Amino acid sequence: MLKGKDSFVGMAIRIGLLGGAIALFLCLVGMVEIFGKRFLIEKVVTLGHALLLLSGLGVGFVAARRTLNLSTERRPLASTLAGIIAGTLTGAVLAALVLIGDRLDLRAVFLTASPGLYSMLTMGRGVGGAWILIGIGALTGLAGAAFVLLPDRLRQPIQQGLLISSLISLFTGLIGVIMTNQGGAVAKAENFLFGSTGLSLNGAIIVFSVVAAWSLLWSYLAGPVKLGVDRLPKAGKLTLRVLLLLLLVYVLYRLPFVSGPFVSLVLVTISLYILMGLGLNITLGFAGLLDLGFVAFYAIGAYTVGLLTSYGQYGLQHISFWAAVPIAVLVAMFAGAFLGLPVLGIRGDYLAIATLGFGEIVRILAGSDFLAKYFGGPQGVIGIQKPCLGFLEPFLKVDVPRVCDGTLLGTPVEIYFVAIVSAIVAAFVATRLRDSRLGRAWMAIREDEDVAEALGINLIQTKLLAYILGAAFAGLGGAIFATLVGSIFASSMQLIVSINVVSLIIVGGMGSIPGVIVGAIALIGLPELLREVSEYRFLFYGAALITMMLSKPGGLWPSTITLRELHLEAAVPETETAPANKKPKA
Repeated sequence: MLKGKDSFVGMAIRIGLLGGAIALFLCLVGMVEIFGKRFLIEKVVTLGHALLLLSGLGVGFVAARRTLNLSTERRPLASTLAGIIAGTLTGAVLAALVLIGDRLDLRAVFLTASPGLYSMLTMGRGVGGAWILIGIGALTGLAGAAFVLLPDRLRQPIQQGLLISSLISLFTGLIGVIMTNQGGAVAKAENFLFGSTGLSLNGAIIVFSVVAAWSLLWSYLAGPVKLGVDRLPKAGKLTLRVLLLLLLVYVLYRLPFVSGPFVSLVLVTISLYILMGLGLNITLGFAGLLDLGFVAFYAIGAYTVGLLTSYGQYGLQHISFWAAVPIAVLVAMFAGAFLGLPVLGIRGDYLAIATLGFGEIVRILAGSDFLAKYFGGPQGVIGIQKPCLGFLEPFLKVDVPRVCDGTLLGTPVEIYFVAIVSAIVAAFVATRLRDSRLGRAWMAIREDEDVAEALGINLIQTKLLAYILGAAFAGLGGAIFATLVGSIFASSMQLIVSINVVSLIIVGGMGSIPGVIVGAIALIGLPELLREVSEYRFLFYGAALITMMLSKPGGLWPSTITLRELHLEAAVPETETAPANKKPKA
C-alpha cells in the first residue's frame, strides 16, 4: 500500500514544478532558441525541442519510479498518474511563460525571452498555442512513466536506440564527411540517412531499429559470449587482446585520412589533454596532490620549444624539434622540482592555492614587458619550426624558416601522429609507474601521509618525483602544442586549462589511466566537435561534474582501487564468525 493517500500526488507535483523550473531555465538562458536552429531529425524535431521533450520525459520517469518506491506493491496506475501530473505541470510552467511574456516585456530582465522563443514553444500558433504545451507535457510525462513500467529487457533496447540515434544525429557533420569520403555505396547511404544538419526521418527509424534490435539480441548472447571468452586458454585470450589492439591501431591510423583536417585538429587537442591528464593523474590521481597551476608546466614546455626552434625575432633557431622536445621535458621537470620543494609541507586546499599562484606567476611573467626581450611579452613567440623527418639546412638569417631536407610535418593530419604516439607512450609509462613500487608509495601518501611516513616512505623524495614526472608529461604536451599552432602566447595559458585537466580526471576516474582518455574525449573532444554548444561548455561541465558525483562517483572508467573503496562489502568476501560463547582454538 501507499504510505499516504496523497503522498505520490504531492511528490509528483514537486517533481513537476522542479522540471518546469529546469525547462524555464533552459529557455531563459537562450539554449532552447539557439539549439532550435539545429535539427536532430530533419524537419521534424530540433535540438531545442528535444531539450524540452527530455524535461517532460525526465520528470515523468522520476515521478513514476519514486511512486513505485513509495508503495509496497507494484501500482502501475498510480505510477502512470504521477508521471502525467509531473509532465503536465512542467508543460504548464512553459505555458505560463508564454502567457506572461505576451502581456509583459520580459526582455528588460531576460534578453532571451524573445518573440522567437514564444513562437518556437507554441509551434507558431501564438498565445493560443500555449495550451499545446500542457498537452505535450502530459504526453511526455505519460511516456516517461510508461518507460518505467516496461520490463528491463525492453527498456534497455529502447534507451540505447534513442541514445545512439541522438549521438549520431549530433555528429552528422563528422559521420557524413567520413561516409562521403568513402565514395560509392557508402556515400549513397549517407545521402539517404542524413539531412543537412541531422538524421533524416528514414535514417532515424533505421538507426533506432538496428540499435534496439542489436541490444535486444545482445541481451540473450552476452552471457554465453562472456562465458566462452572466460573459458579460452591463456594463449587464446592473449590472441584476442592482440587482435583488438591491432584493430584499434588501424582505426587510429585511418581516422585522420577519412575525417579531414578539422577532425585531425580535434584529435590532436584531445591527445594533448590526454598527455596533461596523465601527468596530473600522477600528481593528483596517484599521489593525491591537487595542483591547480599545472598549466605552468604546459607553458614552460611550449615556450622552451618555441625559443629553441623559432625563426622569428626571439628564436635561437639552433636545433630541430626532435632535439628541442627532450630539452623542453627536462626544463619542465626542473620546474616541477622547483615548485615541489616549497610546497612539500602543504596539504589540501592550501596546496591547491599555492600551486594556483605558481601557475599565475608563470603566465604573468611570460606575458610581461619586464621579460619581453626574452619571451616576447604580449607579442609572444612566433614562427616556430614544424617537425622535420630529415635534416634542416644550416641557419641562414632571421625570419626565414630552415629548409627541411626530408618530410615536413606541417599539417594537423601529420602532427596528429606525433601527438597520438606521444600519448600512447605516456600512457604506457604511466601504467608502469602505477604498478611499480613508486606508484604504490604515491597511493599510500594519497590515503594517509602520516601512516605512509610511519611505514618508511620518504615523503620528500616521493612527492618530488610526483611533481617532476607529472610536469614532464605536461611539458611534452606543451611542446607539441607550440609546434601545432606555430606560435605561443601567454594568453593561451589561462587557469581554465588546469581546470579542464582536473575536470577530465574527475569525470574519467581519479587514478584511472583509461579514465583520463575517456574524460578527455567527453569533456574536450565532444564540445570541440559540437561547435553550436560551445558557448554553454562550462554549463555542461558543471552539470557533468554534478551528475558524476551523484551517479558515478568513481568516474566513467574508475580504477580498480576506487571500485574496491566504493564497493567494499562486495569486494571483501564474507567470513563465518565464531559464536559469541565459543572461544576460537589456539
